[in-house]
Amino acid sequence: MVGTKKKKGSKTAVNLILGVICFLWILPTFGLFASSFRPAADILQTGWWKVFPHQEWKAGETVQLSKEVDLREPIEVNGKTYTDEQLKAGVKADGSRLMWENRRARTVNMQEQGWQAVPDLTLDNYKNVLSGKEYTLKEADGSETVQKGSGLSQAFWNTLTIAVPATVIPVLIASFAAYAFAWLRFPGRKTLFVIIIAMLVIPIQVALIPVLKDYTALGLNGSYLGIWLAHTAFGLPLVTYFMYNFISQLPKDLFESAFIDGASHFTIFSRLILPLSVPALASIGIFQFLWVWNDYLVSLIFIGNQPSVQVMSMKIADLVGSRGNDWHLLTSAAFISMLMPLAIFFLLQKYFVRGLMGGSVKG
Repeated sequence: MVGTKKKKGSKTAVNLILGVICFLWILPTFGLFASSFRPAADILQTGWWKVFPHQEWKAGETVQLSKEVDLREPIEVNGKTYTDEQLKAGVKADGSRLMWENRRARTVNMQEQGWQAVPDLTLDNYKNVLSGKEYTLKEADGSETVQKGSGLSQAFWNTLTIAVPATVIPVLIASFAAYAFAWLRFPGRKTLFVIIIAMLVIPIQVALIPVLKDYTALGLNGSYLGIWLAHTAFGLPLVTYFMYNFISQLPKDLFESAFIDGASHFTIFSRLILPLSVPALASIGIFQFLWVWNDYLVSLIFIGNQPSVQVMSMKIADLVGSRGNDWHLLTSAAFISMLMPLAIFFLLQKYFVRGLMGGSVKG
């Protein structure tokens, strides 16, 4: 009984901790998602939680003050006196809130509190950030300004064009290499494997300048081929090590039976290894895709920062630099950048845990 109670208590504690961690991750994500649909004026004035039903002050009756009223002295409204500062901030009186409606016109508004159930949501933020066309933005004070969209759609396709080959190429090459290191016998196999794995501890920043000089000499800098090769080279050590741990734990009897039937190494790899390694390929593919999709430095060095070739991370960084106050664009742009990684993860999630556990136990 004591042991059972301890197990239940431990399980409850673990579930509670996991629940808190999930809540801390989901809360800002939901806030980002909600803000991406709110008008610019609302984002600047109130928090994202205002999308839920809440009480809000609404404009009511307007009180016109006499022109003889000295605004520097206590101001009488409906038999009570208030200071100018109180009317600017809003002061409660008899269940209402008195606030300047137009100080120059000497009008005070008696606001009433009521429930706001339906939030003011819009898709304009996504339209404006995706297109490069001009649009009209309504400010919090009611004025209108004309701005140009960010053209994020081009950056999205640029990132996708880079990320897909930069994920498929290293995963495919590393799978061949992992099979060779695990099941083939050739001179220098262990030494070569140690050298590849040792490259995991070398920061990629060390290799950027030498590789850039070679790219410039070969004419690869600023091309998609160059960025694909760069991501492939930087991702190969980790992917090779991950796939080796999985492939090396496959039953030896499979290979012996295939060799007896006359299968070549290529046939074994394509007919046996690849189908059995789908969970591992999906897991490391997710990691590689996320790294390439969110990359900023490698893309900046090897493909440049021109608008026609910018990736998502560069475009969003430009939004932060040039439009730091345009939260309606930043929130929608950030959420658009999350869509593809989330789609890839949910599409391959059933293989994810199986792939991570591959090679951890035998038998």
